[in-house]
Amino acid sequence: MSLEGTLPHALAADPTLSDFNQLIWWMVLLKVGIVFVFLLLTTIFMIWAERRVIGRMQNRPGPNRAGPFGLLQPIADALKLPLKEDIIPTGVDKLVFVVAPVLSAAISFVAFAIIPWGTVVSIFHHHTPLQVTDLPVAVLLVLAMSSIGVYGIVLAGWASGSPYSLLGALRSAAQVISYEIAMALAFVAVFLDAGSLSTTAIVTAQVHGWYVWVLAPSFLIYLFTMVGETNRLPFDLPEGEGELVAGYHTEYSSMKFAMFYLAEYINMTTVSALAVTLFLGGWRAPWPLSLWSGANTGWWPVLWFLVKVFILLFCYIWLRGTLPRVRYDQLMAIGWKFLIPVSIVWILLVATVRAWRLDSHSTAPYVVFGLVIVLILALITMWDSAAQQRAARFAAAEEADVAEAGTTEPATGFPVPPMDLPHYHGAGIDHETSSREVTGA
Repeated sequence: MSLEGTLPHALAADPTLSDFNQLIWWMVLLKVGIVFVFLLLTTIFMIWAERRVIGRMQNRPGPNRAGPFGLLQPIADALKLPLKEDIIPTGVDKLVFVVAPVLSAAISFVAFAIIPWGTVVSIFHHHTPLQVTDLPVAVLLVLAMSSIGVYGIVLAGWASGSPYSLLGALRSAAQVISYEIAMALAFVAVFLDAGSLSTTAIVTAQVHGWYVWVLAPSFLIYLFTMVGETNRLPFDLPEGEGELVAGYHTEYSSMKFAMFYLAEYINMTTVSALAVTLFLGGWRAPWPLSLWSGANTGWWPVLWFLVKVFILLFCYIWLRGTLPRVRYDQLMAIGWKFLIPVSIVWILLVATVRAWRLDSHSTAPYVVFGLVIVLILALITMWDSAAQQRAARFAAAEEADVAEAGTTEPATGFPVPPMDLPHYHGAGIDHETSSREVTGA
């Protein structure tokens, strides 16, 4: 049979793990180069889009001087950063200080290797899936890279010898650990339904329906965790300029600072692409485009994949232009008291449904389902009771503060100055001296 006769069927087939055992070396290098250039170009585009979109949200123009619509502004910034003075403060651990940004930037590129951005296509007459590689435990690679990437932030804060940098590094370590647990739990429901940890198999499992509808709670939990993992507003506590100057990269400048900046935006693209892969059908066309027989063949899937990724990246910009930064205790409370408990209960429900599908005649799934319902009711009761107790304590504390102060003003819970001090009414002020100081007389 001729190649022309087999080509349409080969291009329409979904890739499998076996397809990655037959790649030649130059094809691997080509795909690595494509991913590298794509991540760099996406970073440049995101820097421009973020400033323009937030400028429109805040009723200001944004960059509009360098090139039409300010399109050359990111390129001007990229040229400026290497030309700025590279300052290494005295007293820092120079080796760790230099290695930390390189580690953060390098690790951010690796995680994208397991993301499928298209089906099987023909490149120079060689059939290959549009994905650098795949593994039986591919999604765990993303979690591993996220765990290693935080070392760059921690080492940067420790090596800088600055209290602001160290506090930012400690915040980042606690934040990433907390939200990585919730992120991993959000993945478990996908693994249970798809029956695999391979990204190729997960995309194939969504041929009849995206997991964003079937596993909606997991998707919502992942949206929270992807913002926390990338240290973006409203969860950018490791670099909170209001209290930590710039956080873990306070002492960095020139290209070292640019590497941290690059790593942040690449991580945004990676977690967005992972959300598309796990919950939004991957490279599959959305309805009603999926009704077209050629929507998921050839190079069209690359377009659907990119559209989904950039929609999620726009949501990052939207959050930054809309929400204020949360307090650190609120950040930890969201992760440990809400996301993780809800994830565990949801996993139990998904596992019960999965077991019932596999063996509908067994009574075990019904018993587990009943236990899960009881657990949910117990958690709701505990949360409601705890909320009532907190409200009672706050009310008692306010009454005690009011009684102690002898005023009718309720306590705010924060150290604020009295609102009716004598000098507000001019008491104790020499009006004649003040007049001479103001008028110069």
